[in-house]
Amino acid sequence: MVIKLVTFDALHTLLTPRRPIYVQYSEVFAPFLGALDPDRIRHSFKSSLKQIQKEKPVYKGQAGVLGWWTEVIKGTAIGAGARPQVVEESLGQIVPVLMKRFSSREGYKLFDDALPVLWQLRKMNVRTALVSNADSRMRLVLDDLDVSSLLQPLLLSDEVGIEKPDSEMFRMAQKDVALQGSICADESLHVGDELYSDYHGAQAAGMHAMLLRRPGPDGDGERKEVGEDLRHVNVVPNLLAVLNWVKNRNVDLGTATR
Repeated sequence: MVIKLVTFDALHTLLTPRRPIYVQYSEVFAPFLGALDPDRIRHSFKSSLKQIQKEKPVYKGQAGVLGWWTEVIKGTAIGAGARPQVVEESLGQIVPVLMKRFSSREGYKLFDDALPVLWQLRKMNVRTALVSNADSRMRLVLDDLDVSSLLQPLLLSDEVGIEKPDSEMFRMAQKDVALQGSICADESLHVGDELYSDYHGAQAAGMHAMLLRRPGPDGDGERKEVGEDLRHVNVVPNLLAVLNWVKNRNVDLGTATR
């Protein structure tokens, strides 16, 4: 079957922090918490984020997304060595700044290959959509980066109440696109940087899948987790490789069915 739909993850797939997150956190922390070791912030952020994701999946909690991220930010600062009392006293000023920054192009930028590949896929009559575990601020980011119109639908776990690797996240994108013409899982491809959530999640939904691992600093390391087994995994280094795969597949199958 030819590919009619390509869904993309957001962070580390289509876009990336304009500067490393730990650097941006360090800048915002400094006036309130003093100078903290950026490397400690980097490790503390990853640890705090992973813990909150496990404890409160899909941004659950009485305080919603704001409360969820407040816990991450608080854990990051304390884990990096800031005094807990000072952190508590400063959260009311720190959190709004970080939430605003990571709601726009101030915090994020598109990868150089993102926009050209999205346009080329559309020219090939291949629909493109977003399937992301991000919160609703991602809509603001994509709007500010002038790319939202090329990603329809935009499915965000915060809004739909589920998150990858749940197969329903991927099926929702297929159903939305199918409203304008028939489409099945085997005509869909998902591209993302997380082995479990993106690659295996999409495969479980019956889709083709590609694991995007950009080499060097842009990829933040080609292996995300210790002990990852990428044997037999379809790994690509950039979005141009995705475009070429879709183009070659659709040309070959299109020719074969004439």
